[in-house]
Amino acid sequence: MSIAVSQSENTVLPQSPSGWLKRYYGVRALFSVVWVALAVTIGKAQPSIGAVLLVAYPLWDCLANYVDAARNGGLRANPTQALNAAISVVVTLTVAVALGSRDVHPAIGVLGAWAILSGLFQLSTGVRRWRSAAAQWPQILSGTQSCAGGTHFVMQALDPTAAVSVATIAPYAAFGALYFAISAGVLAVKKPE
Repeated sequence: MSIAVSQSENTVLPQSPSGWLKRYYGVRALFSVVWVALAVTIGKAQPSIGAVLLVAYPLWDCLANYVDAARNGGLRANPTQALNAAISVVVTLTVAVALGSRDVHPAIGVLGAWAILSGLFQLSTGVRRWRSAAAQWPQILSGTQSCAGGTHFVMQALDPTAAVSVATIAPYAAFGALYFAISAGVLAVKKPE
């Protein structure tokens, strides 16, 4: 939990966890919107930029989960986010290596498997936070949809005739942006308890 200092009394007041989550979800939504825009425009037209975007996506997820866990009691108190961050590091490196071959299919397959695991961790985090924080139902839905999307990516990766690129991941990221935006919006309109 972060703290805020009152200027009038120089006392330390706790900052609302929902205030942090509102900003966190908002930043995650914004990142995903920008990523999708880059993926379907520049990334799709220029494979080298598309490759950078494919590596950046799980790396961002790693950083975001790490920071959120650290702000909410640390990695030990948030095991689903700690595991998500750790797996996202491995996936980032694996995608970078997979992109060494000129075929994008292996990278899409790795990202598909990651989307399934990441979705399970997101769903678990939402369930764990259900009683302590509002706006978790979009996170639970997002985690569930991530599992379905990941399964689809794995199937595409296994089909050598499927045309895959960074744009293949864009709808997945766009839905993620939507769910994060909904969570941020719910927290923005919810009155403090």
